[in-house]
Amino acid sequence: MSVPLSVLDLAPIAPGETARDSFAASVALARQAEASGYRRVWYAEHHNMPSIASSATAVLIAHVAAHTETIRLGAGGVMLPNHSPLVIAEQFGTLATLHPDRIDLGLGRAPGSDQATFRALRRDPASSERFPQDVLELQAFLAGESRIAGVQAVPGAGTNVPLYVLGSSLFGAQLAAALGLPYAFASHFSPDALHDAVAVYRRDFQPSDALAEPYVLAGVNAIVSEDADDAQRQFASVKRQRLLMLLRQSGQLTPGREFSDDELDHLLRTPAGHHVASMTTFTAVGTPDDAREYMTQFARSADADELIVAHSSSTTEERLRSVALLADAMAAVPA
Repeated sequence: MSVPLSVLDLAPIAPGETARDSFAASVALARQAEASGYRRVWYAEHHNMPSIASSATAVLIAHVAAHTETIRLGAGGVMLPNHSPLVIAEQFGTLATLHPDRIDLGLGRAPGSDQATFRALRRDPASSERFPQDVLELQAFLAGESRIAGVQAVPGAGTNVPLYVLGSSLFGAQLAAALGLPYAFASHFSPDALHDAVAVYRRDFQPSDALAEPYVLAGVNAIVSEDADDAQRQFASVKRQRLLMLLRQSGQLTPGREFSDDELDHLLRTPAGHHVASMTTFTAVGTPDDAREYMTQFARSADADELIVAHSSSTTEERLRSVALLADAMAAVPA
């Protein structure tokens, strides 16, 4: 492949399915990604979201790691304001001890939930403001160089789990550059600042013991099918589902209210629908040839060293097929 591919698994819970179904699908997706030559699979921490099952990110990583052999697995990411650095160092130190050289730790500054959920997590609202200091404290725990006298992460100390700073704004880019860490931009759902953030990161990057040169991962969506019309059908379904999710989260839906596809397509022309369109700005939809052309151009435009792909199809079977087709298509790109 001309640019390395990875997978962002959002661990979706499809209508009529359960979290257990979602976990089985995550195992199947990671196995397919491993067989297809993807570099890593990441899972994102979300709370109080009925359609996403990756709230206990470290536990899900452990489960998938036990059912795969070689592919890297990690968080994309852990929302550090929700946790103490020591607890995350212990969790990911445990994972790295059980699965050496396979664990990544991406770190985000947002709480990954609404304010009521943040309160339920028993966190201080000012936690996000301590994010830079918490990243350094976590890094020190993992290096076995604790910044807190008499406190070590066990397991964790000396594992040096690779850290990645996640972001969708210039803040994350500036922090990653200052700390000399890889930077992952969440362009799969928040595309607006992608190019500015990557430019700032590369301009201001300071080499560190962890990383000598800047390294950028850019998020992108994909729906790949042998048939272009089928890919477009899947994309239309995905946009309708995302709209429903946004409307439910905002409390705009009457409980139990059902919508036809025509009604949802009409709602996609409202401001909420425009938000869905923005979230899916960077999406490869079509045949393997279409996807290869899109991904190649996107990687060049984003100045990305690696693409982390959210295969967004609604069903597990469609996602697995998309994973395999994209990998085969990108393998045909000259190095």
